[in-house]
Amino acid sequence: MPRFRSPVVYLLLSILAAVVTMGLKFGGYALTGSVGLFSDAAESVVNLVAALVAFWALRMAARPADEDHAYGHTKVEYFSSGIEGALIVFTALLIGWTAIERFLHPQPIEQSGLGISLAIFSAGINGCVAWILQREGRRFRSITLEADGRHLMTDVWTTTGVVLGVLLVSVTHWLFLDPLIALFVAANIIWTGVRLVRISSLGLLDTVILSADQAIIDAILRRYRQEGIDFHALRTRQAGSRRFISMHVIVPGAWTVQQGHDLCETIEREIRRAVTDSTVFTHLEPREDPTSWQDVHLDRVDDQANLPFV
Repeated sequence: MPRFRSPVVYLLLSILAAVVTMGLKFGGYALTGSVGLFSDAAESVVNLVAALVAFWALRMAARPADEDHAYGHTKVEYFSSGIEGALIVFTALLIGWTAIERFLHPQPIEQSGLGISLAIFSAGINGCVAWILQREGRRFRSITLEADGRHLMTDVWTTTGVVLGVLLVSVTHWLFLDPLIALFVAANIIWTGVRLVRISSLGLLDTVILSADQAIIDAILRRYRQEGIDFHALRTRQAGSRRFISMHVIVPGAWTVQQGHDLCETIEREIRRAVTDSTVFTHLEPREDPTSWQDVHLDRVDDQANLPFV
């Protein structure tokens, strides 16, 4: 498959796959009456809704910065994955309720062979699309693509479990196995939903960038420290596919403004090249001034802060 420059194209693939697999799975449920296949089909509805929300989020995230959003719109991706997680949990509760009903009123499974064939075909489609989405999500560093890919891969394992359940019921005629498998499916879906909500929450809380990128930055700064330049107040945060990095650069007070400016420009450029899609902010401070060491923390330590207002 060709590699596209826009992640939005891959979500169109996800939407198409969701529509096709939803039709296949509901067809399998209609033929068999299996509550396990119903749970699998219900998850496909969530796949479609999630893909549509993700499509909107990626289009929004691609918008350039404006006066009201000076840092861009990339953080909207966390809302997308959070909504997807909430939808997954809701679907799991619906599946669990249906499974309990089937426990109380068991029904035989009809035409299991054809229903299983449709389910396996849909699992193959989702497996291929999930692999593509996760691969491209890593390439674009898009939590939206990765979340959608992980969700689809969970759907593959769900379908596998459901197919095994239907086969066991057909062989043993133990009707309770069908709703039992559906309950296991519901529990697995809830776990996936909770994980997505957690990842989204961490992103909205300005979590630091990946440790591998932090190591790259540390290596660059270590080289400058060997030349007598110091740094502190290094802070990073992830906002969708973008990374924001800020630091204070400590230089000799005798340097000219031009010398300090040139150094900061060089450091920023080097970090941007090493950590792509990053915005770097530097603040120049003289080594000899004691106040340069009072702003290591997020809130600057200021002796005047405790004085009463006059």
